[in-house]
Amino acid sequence: MERLVRSCYKKKSGYVFAKKAEDIAREYGMTRIARLASNENPEPLSPAALAAAEDALKTVNRYPDEKANVLMSALRATYAHEHFVTGVGMDGVIETIIRTLVEPGEKVAVSTPTFSFYALAAMGQGAEVVTIPREADFSVDPKKLIKEAKDAKVTVLCSPNNPTGNATPIPVVEEVLEGIEGLLFLDNAYVEFSGIDYLPLMKRHENLVLGRTMSKVHSLAGLRIGYAFTPRWLPPWYQRAGTPFTVNAVSMVAAAAALGDVGHAERYIAQVKRWRKRFADEVNYPVLPSDANFVMIDVSPHKSDEMVEELARKGVVVRSCRSFTGLEDHYVRVSIGEDWENEQFVKVINTL
Repeated sequence: MERLVRSCYKKKSGYVFAKKAEDIAREYGMTRIARLASNENPEPLSPAALAAAEDALKTVNRYPDEKANVLMSALRATYAHEHFVTGVGMDGVIETIIRTLVEPGEKVAVSTPTFSFYALAAMGQGAEVVTIPREADFSVDPKKLIKEAKDAKVTVLCSPNNPTGNATPIPVVEEVLEGIEGLLFLDNAYVEFSGIDYLPLMKRHENLVLGRTMSKVHSLAGLRIGYAFTPRWLPPWYQRAGTPFTVNAVSMVAAAAALGDVGHAERYIAQVKRWRKRFADEVNYPVLPSDANFVMIDVSPHKSDEMVEELARKGVVVRSCRSFTGLEDHYVRVSIGEDWENEQFVKVINTL
C-alpha cells in the first residue's frame, strides 16, 4: 500500500532532528549531557505559567476555547496590537497560513539557508517552492529576493535566521515588502534576543505577518504555542482554513501567564547576550555574529557530522548544519544553555 504515498514525500526527506541527549547518554554511558542542539530555554517555565497549566489540567475533559480568548487577550495587552492568529508552534502557524493562501502549483519563495519546515509545509500544499540563496555573509540582497519572489503568493524570511543567527535590517525588510506582490511571512522566533522591533512595519504594510513562538524565551517548547501578528484581513480566513481546537487548554493559559512574567524572559535574554560574547571570545573556531539564542560555528577542516559526533562522545549535544539547504558542510549550531553546559562546550570543542 506504500504506492499510495504522495511522490513529493518519496523524493524528499522530512524534517531532520538533532540527536537526542537521552540516546547519547545511553550510547556512551553518561549521566549528564549538555543539551545545546535545539535552541531551547534551559530555565523551567515561570511559576505563574506552571500554576495556570496545573489548574487547566482539571478541565481537559472538555474541548478548549476554539478562539483561545485568554491567550488572545494576553497578546493584545502585551503588544498593543489587535489582530493575531495562533497555532501548534510556529510550524502550525506557517502551515495554516500556507493552507489559507496558496493554491496547488502557486509559488512559495524561501530565503535560504534556513529552517527546513517552510519548504516542507509549502510542498505539502502542492506549492512550487523557489529558494533564494543569501549572500556569502548570509545577509539578504533585497533586489535579488524581490526578483525571484515578486510573483510568489507567500515569501518566507527568517530574522534572526535559523541556523545562521543574523538578523535582517528593518530597511531591507521594508524594501522587500514594497517590492513583492504577495505576503511576506517574517519568522521572528528569535527576535527577543536581537533588540530589533519589526512591529511598526505592520502599520504600513498589509502584506506582512510576523511569526512568534513561546518555545524560546518563554520556556514553553514542550507545550507548542506559536502565534503571529497579522493584518486585519487575515484572521477570518485563517480560522476558516485552520484545524479545529488547535491550541489546547493547558498550553493557552500557560502561554498567557508566561507573557506576564517579564522577569523570566529578561533573565534568559541576559544569559544569551553574555554567552554569545563569551563563545565569540573563547571558542577556537570562527563564531559567526548572532542575534539569536544560538551561534553558528565554522568547524572546518572538520565536517559538520564529524564534529557533532566528537562532541557527543564528550557529553555535549549540538546541531549539525549539514541538512540545511545551501549551507556548506562545515558548520554546527550551538544553543545557549545553562552556565555549566556552555562551559563544558567551550572546554571540549577547544580540544578538537
